[in-house]
Amino acid sequence: MMAQARTVIGESVEESIGGGEDVAPPRLGPAVGALADVFGHGRAVARHGVSFGRELAKIAVGRSTVAPAKGDRRFADSAWSANPAYRRLGQTYLAATEAVDGVVDEVGRAIGPRRTAEARFAADILTAALAPTNYLWTNPAALKEAFDTAGLSLARGTKHFVSDLIENRGMPSMVQRGAFTVGKDLAVTPGAVISRDEVAEVLQYTPTTETVRRRPVLVVPPPIGRYYFLDLRPGRSFVEYSVGRGLQTFLLSWRNPTAEQGDWDFDTYAGRVIRAIDEVREITGSDDVNLIGFCAGGIIATTVLNHLAAQGDTRVHSMAYAVTMLDFGDPALLGAFARPGLIRFAKGRSRRKGIISARDMGSAFTWMRPNDLVFNYVVNNYLMGRTPPAFDILAWNDDGTNLPGALHGQFLDIFRDNVLVEPGRLAVLGTPVDLKSITVPTFVSGAIADHLTAWRNCYRTTQLLGGETEFALSFSGHIASLVNPPGNPKAHYWTGGTPGPDPDAWLENAERQQGSWWQAWADWVLARGGEETAAPDAPGSAHDRALDAAPGRYVRDLPAG
Repeated sequence: MMAQARTVIGESVEESIGGGEDVAPPRLGPAVGALADVFGHGRAVARHGVSFGRELAKIAVGRSTVAPAKGDRRFADSAWSANPAYRRLGQTYLAATEAVDGVVDEVGRAIGPRRTAEARFAADILTAALAPTNYLWTNPAALKEAFDTAGLSLARGTKHFVSDLIENRGMPSMVQRGAFTVGKDLAVTPGAVISRDEVAEVLQYTPTTETVRRRPVLVVPPPIGRYYFLDLRPGRSFVEYSVGRGLQTFLLSWRNPTAEQGDWDFDTYAGRVIRAIDEVREITGSDDVNLIGFCAGGIIATTVLNHLAAQGDTRVHSMAYAVTMLDFGDPALLGAFARPGLIRFAKGRSRRKGIISARDMGSAFTWMRPNDLVFNYVVNNYLMGRTPPAFDILAWNDDGTNLPGALHGQFLDIFRDNVLVEPGRLAVLGTPVDLKSITVPTFVSGAIADHLTAWRNCYRTTQLLGGETEFALSFSGHIASLVNPPGNPKAHYWTGGTPGPDPDAWLENAERQQGSWWQAWADWVLARGGEETAAPDAPGSAHDRALDAAPGRYVRDLPAG
């Protein structure tokens, strides 16, 4: 997202956990209410309470087999297994968490998926917050660090805590500030800005091969978050890889809107994509282009395809989707944030303030994974007194952008009412959306560990559009799948035949491939790239001259002049 789910539900999540400057709902609001309702089911609570009591008896006499899940780094210190007191403390916490999860799962079968998702959201935050590793006296590693440093770790932790209170609204910092500079360390693939208006810049990347395919690729990133997750660093850059495969690669860099641009909506962004298509066509001399949309950028590109299809316009030859969802009909999907009242409140606040801030979007995403994205850093920064890591993707995640209130409201409508999949429910550029009218070839990708845009929901896109389609599945998570280069020895993906209606059946028959889904996409788009031609000597054209070197101005919030 950063990501599509951040875009769609950001304000709703922020309100539900009590963030923002003028929030009316109580802390955790409806989610806490749902959890209270769950624990009002006495029989389920009693059953799991009895099981918890039996496990406590086993823990007390040292016969319990309860252990942390594989990969749970919270209990990595040897004291959690070697010290009897800490072992019993950890087992008690894990057994209690299992009991809470069991109650939510059992009652969830009776109260429905959306209410269950609300309860699960609150339960995950509650159990994550109560982990003994979050507190000094019950964290053996933190106590050892304090002893070994003669208390210096606690002094550093206090300094970090005060800094976060002042500069980060009390949230623990996930990345070392100032460790990376855009244009110097990040977003360094050579290129030029060949177009700029008030909405976006268009970047053209410098070819690295003697010949290129005549039909260019235009990348449409999401309108929330800077584009450079697609151009992190050499070796971890999607656009660098694309250029290296002999593809003429162009990319939209959206402007970071202020309250003055609060009325920007789908028409604004879709219209800019169409203008960019024409600019790319003029520079390359190609009659049409291949598009690829990432996250919510794929939704915007879809409305463009729909508009062009209605006019019989063939300016787009093919479309690729990366972790993009078009169908939000899954009743369990992000259900903790789907309450109509909460969405109405969020839309009203969007209209009042004009924009949804990057800070609010960041908080929304963070609380969906409290162990990894909150309490992990509480322990690292405050208890251990360590500086947050200098990691490129975390630096990008911390460098957010705003979202116009009008566009945010439309995304909330898509999320709440699933208006994209019902013909005529949404109109963009004056054209009612009908997904079956889109008949260009499509390449759809998802990520098997994606907790934001679940891969089966991404797969649904193959059944919604009207043209031939292929699907590829990455092994990793939402953002990890987008920054995972082919050289990673752990990377793999699945490809298969023509996607049918059942995603699990597709996966059962798919073939595992070593490397990154980037390779499958590049092979697919090269087959639709037209003939080879000599690589251009310079960016731009006589009509669209190069303005600045990449990464441009908008990614750094510099004025257009």
